[in-house]
Amino acid sequence: MNSTTVRLARWSALHPWRAIIGWLVFVVLCLGVGSAVGTNAATTEDYRVGEAGRAEAIADEGGLERRPTEQVLISSKSGALDRPAAEAAAKELTSRMEGLPAVRGVERPRTSENGRILLVQVTMRGAEMVADAQVHTLQAQTEAVQKAHPDLVVEETGSPSTGKGVDDQRDSDLALSEAITLPVTLITLFVVFGSVVMAGVPLLLALSSIAAAIGLVMVVSHLSPDAGVGNNVILMIGLAVGVDYTLFYLKREREERARSGGKLSSEQLVELAAATSGRAVVISGLAVIVSTATLYLAADVIFSSLATGTIVVVLVAVLSSLTVLPALLVKLGQRQERRAAQRAHAGRGPRKVKGSKDGRIFGVLLRPATRHPRATLLVAVLGLLALVTPLFGLNITEMSRDTHSRDIPAMRVYDRLNEAFPELRVTHQVAVRADADQSGQVVAALEELGRRTQDDPLFTGTPRLRTSADHRISVLELSVPHLGNSEEAYRSLDHVRDDYLPATVGKVPGAETGVSGDVARYTDYPAHQNSKLPLVLGALLLVTFGMTLFAFRSIVLALLGVVLNLLSAAAALGLLVLVFQGTWAEGLLNFTSTGSIGSRVPLFLFVILFGLSMDYQVFVVSRIREAALNGVPTRQAVLDGMRSSASVVTSAAVVMTTVFVSFVFLHIIEMKQIGFVLAAAVLLDAFIIRIMILPSVMLLLGEASWWPSRGVSRARRARAGREAAATAPAPVQQGIPVPSSGNVR
Repeated sequence: MNSTTVRLARWSALHPWRAIIGWLVFVVLCLGVGSAVGTNAATTEDYRVGEAGRAEAIADEGGLERRPTEQVLISSKSGALDRPAAEAAAKELTSRMEGLPAVRGVERPRTSENGRILLVQVTMRGAEMVADAQVHTLQAQTEAVQKAHPDLVVEETGSPSTGKGVDDQRDSDLALSEAITLPVTLITLFVVFGSVVMAGVPLLLALSSIAAAIGLVMVVSHLSPDAGVGNNVILMIGLAVGVDYTLFYLKREREERARSGGKLSSEQLVELAAATSGRAVVISGLAVIVSTATLYLAADVIFSSLATGTIVVVLVAVLSSLTVLPALLVKLGQRQERRAAQRAHAGRGPRKVKGSKDGRIFGVLLRPATRHPRATLLVAVLGLLALVTPLFGLNITEMSRDTHSRDIPAMRVYDRLNEAFPELRVTHQVAVRADADQSGQVVAALEELGRRTQDDPLFTGTPRLRTSADHRISVLELSVPHLGNSEEAYRSLDHVRDDYLPATVGKVPGAETGVSGDVARYTDYPAHQNSKLPLVLGALLLVTFGMTLFAFRSIVLALLGVVLNLLSAAAALGLLVLVFQGTWAEGLLNFTSTGSIGSRVPLFLFVILFGLSMDYQVFVVSRIREAALNGVPTRQAVLDGMRSSASVVTSAAVVMTTVFVSFVFLHIIEMKQIGFVLAAAVLLDAFIIRIMILPSVMLLLGEASWWPSRGVSRARRARAGREAAATAPAPVQQGIPVPSSGNVR
């Protein structure tokens, strides 16, 4: 691997313009091909899991699947509802809606129990995912009716309009995130390098990597469907790792330039950086990629989409650091050399090149671990374990419509709909598949199930029974007057699944049954995820161990990497629970607590945190191992490696934290939770794990850190032999000194 990175860097350094133009062509080609083939969006079928998914498949087979529905509420601006005016508005709305290709049918208006709201329900054609893209045509008609009846309030809600509202909010949030992240990242890099040009290089490479990744993900979506969340993670992870990888490379090149004192050319400096930091970047990137790939084992379209976005953008970021970055460094280095020559010609002294010595702040940060490793290790571990404690109270729920931001207009209308028409809050669909000649038995059993629910206070309204044309599929719809995230809604589902269904349809021989609906989905998805959790986590620990072993040839360091990553990730997730399951931080972070964490958040974060933790692990330990392979005793190698890497690790952590913190300002609660935890985890990893715990452990372990590898021991013995030979007195033969080097005239 080392020779490959050096060869790539050498070619790029010798042909800088070819490398730069080639990279630009690659980015444009990725975007062009991606735009040409388009995105293969995930369909409703791709989201089906568990019993709810099975029930939806049964209903779909009979043409009885749940149709996307929009609700239009007509009310008075103040006082009692003007009934004739409301009915006239409803009639006009019905006429407009029925003329739309996206509309399947419009129900007769119904009035709320208090008589203040008239409701018109519009059923759309196609699947739920398709309806989100078409709902704007319905919203346009609703707005037209509102303009024609200014004395009334005509407003629309429903799953499609809510989905569109969430998508629109996500787009505006991403624009806000970019507006915050890009300038702050540029300022941070300027502080690190003291040059606008040098600060711009990491940012431009990260942005070009993101652009290429977006195009590539469009292509890959035809193999693995895109769930619509890929661009979020591409922007977040792409900026973070793209800037970090470039930063590692740039800092090493500047360090070698300062050390050489002008004796090495820009091409030689780039090769040195490629042999050291270049290798670390490749290993770090591979670690993130293989760690993230374990998400595919969850067999979930959203996790697969998140994994694909992360893997592609990291792969492109690594590629940019190995190809176009060396070319840019050579061109910048040659520019610097020309300026130095001009200064010399003008009789001025050479400009002092900033060295790589760490400032006093890093010496202070490292002092506890280097002087008191046992005490530092104990305090740091206990502190992180204290942060882990809240994790034992983790409450995972599926984030539903009830948890969406009320800044979305459709969600405010949704709240008014739930208040005026409680029978529309939750619907369970009981789907049954049986032979056609059993249709009579199935219908009778479902009717009995419906009668039982009418005696149950958790249900309301009249059950609705439908049967397919071939009499093989039947669906019973049951209404529940409680919100989808309420305890009552979950208990009603349990009653149907555990009591009513087995006692009725369950007695029909050979009948396949299932209960679907929003609450069933919210129940089945976490259960599905929990069933996959041991497989994903087991694979994650295994690949982390394997990658560390591959990088450092040490079982001790591999085990240490797994333990430290576990500790770091668990502490960050403990902070997540502490902040978001309570209410004390609501005003500070602008969110409304649901008392729970999004069901997809912990597993995604756990996997990503393992990968990102490997970034710092590989970079820091690589510097320590580099010193050790030069024959430096392990204690001194730890001290040298930590001092030489402390500033770049801290700089990288600040940049990465800046990127992640910008996502805390988003409205979508799951993205807010992800941004917060990633920012907290990076800070914990950089300042606690890598500056306090890691050096403390390695100082205490000493030579045992490298077991069973013998490379460090051989290097130390070879160095000791060279030093002994250099200091040994010249041998004496018959009283005549004999030169030790054969340098005899």
